[in-house]
Amino acid sequence: MSITLRQLEIFIAVAETAQVTKASKKLFVTQSAVSMALAELENQLGGSLFDRHGRSLLLNARGRYLLPLAKDITAQVSSIETIMSERNDTLSGKINIFASSTLGNYILPYLIGAFKKAHPNVLVNMLVYNTKMAEGMVLDGTSDIGFVEGIVRSQELLARPWFKDELVVLAAPSDPLANNDVFDVEEDLKNTRWIMREKGSGTAALFRKKMKNYLNDLNIVMEMGHPEAVKRAVESGVGVACLSALTTCREVENGWLKSLKVEGVDMKRQLHIISRKDKQMSDSLAEFLAFCDVMSACEEENVCLSSPWKLQSLLARHSAGKKRS
Repeated sequence: MSITLRQLEIFIAVAETAQVTKASKKLFVTQSAVSMALAELENQLGGSLFDRHGRSLLLNARGRYLLPLAKDITAQVSSIETIMSERNDTLSGKINIFASSTLGNYILPYLIGAFKKAHPNVLVNMLVYNTKMAEGMVLDGTSDIGFVEGIVRSQELLARPWFKDELVVLAAPSDPLANNDVFDVEEDLKNTRWIMREKGSGTAALFRKKMKNYLNDLNIVMEMGHPEAVKRAVESGVGVACLSALTTCREVENGWLKSLKVEGVDMKRQLHIISRKDKQMSDSLAEFLAFCDVMSACEEENVCLSSPWKLQSLLARHSAGKKRS
């Protein structure tokens, strides 16, 4: 019997969740189906791929070797399916997008790439800055739509909820805080040096809003205009920062940064897509927005979309679910 794509998808899901139960929920299949597929795959490959620790399944050396290969295979198959199914696509036109830093740098490039594979005749232009600038560009008609994480103030704009994000505290591995799993606002805030995003940043504005009862205790040592610059400063040991979980996946996975959930303050936020209330929507723009709706439909997947194969897998599962329904 040959290895199947479904077996690889199940293997990836178990590797990511470390549990058969969670993998079955993620893939909308039964636990027995996950266990059976995993057992068949291990049998075909001549050995186990996981070490069992109680209820958890942790990748062993063989599993760690297989994981990137399995990801590449599933991503390539998904790309082929998308391209071949849309070969005769006739949708055309141009979409101008303005996005705030977090979404423009970490989420939209993958979404736009997948959209372009499905609709190659649509030209998509994107500019990236901060939330305040995004509002202005959409208001003056320079951009058709904006993707923002900050508060939208203009009454001329329609803000449609997209999906939810969460801010986390980042510390260097050498920082004493890296020994913790959470950042306790009451205990840890006063003795912490902060690296902040620049004024006008939606992330910075939300952080100040969430920490409104503790602003007098903030020791801000640096402000920087891009999430990557903030992360590099944290890595160097200058201080800690608060950024979107969407921006930190690779650094956390590789052990370059430690991510701490904030205890004592709800750090979740609603991300929005903004447009002028009086703007006529083109067919290509309507299709792109429908494409983006996959993110809100699969919200539990959004925390770590740090690579294109994850998005392609998400889109493929969502498309299959729509066909079944």
